[in-house]
Amino acid sequence: MVRAIGALGIREAVVTSVTRDDLVDGGAAHFAEAIRHLRDFDAEITVEVLVPDFLGNEDSIKKVIFAEPDVFSHNVETVPRLYDKVRPRADYKRSIEVLRAAKGLREGVVVKSGLMVGLGETREEIYRVMEDLKSAGCDAITIGQYLKPDKDCLDVEEFLEPENFERFAQKAKDMGFKKYSCGPFVRSSYEEGVCRN
Repeated sequence: MVRAIGALGIREAVVTSVTRDDLVDGGAAHFAEAIRHLRDFDAEITVEVLVPDFLGNEDSIKKVIFAEPDVFSHNVETVPRLYDKVRPRADYKRSIEVLRAAKGLREGVVVKSGLMVGLGETREEIYRVMEDLKSAGCDAITIGQYLKPDKDCLDVEEFLEPENFERFAQKAKDMGFKKYSCGPFVRSSYEEGVCRN
């Protein structure tokens, strides 16, 4: 990983993984080690970690946070009502608490989350999720259109018009998010400059 980052001249790295509930710490030690390797290679590289919920294990969250990523990101993905359909093995409240815990553990870390729209949620539900994220201490948010990746995945219920994303962005600004990216093609690691102002 480090050799590839050096060869490509990457200045902002996002480290992520599949969910590893089979590991005692959910893979937190691997995230921490990756952060340390990147810091040893080049202390100026900004590091974002996009982590699973670690089943709410605070020791795992601490392990990642104390390795000092610039950005701690965990996506809620959708509104609470759709969790059984969209994220059947996840828990909305647990995800919110993971973000809250991360924010409380280290001053200066940027906490970030993202969600997809077009899965059958209402605008009011989206705004409530934004409020939950802000109250949990999120500094940055991304909102993008869900696009069906293959035939076995959930269908798109709605393709939102661009003005809807403009309204989400205005709402994020009004709510005091420091960074926000809202648009049909926005993805959770899209936000430019989220690490440093």
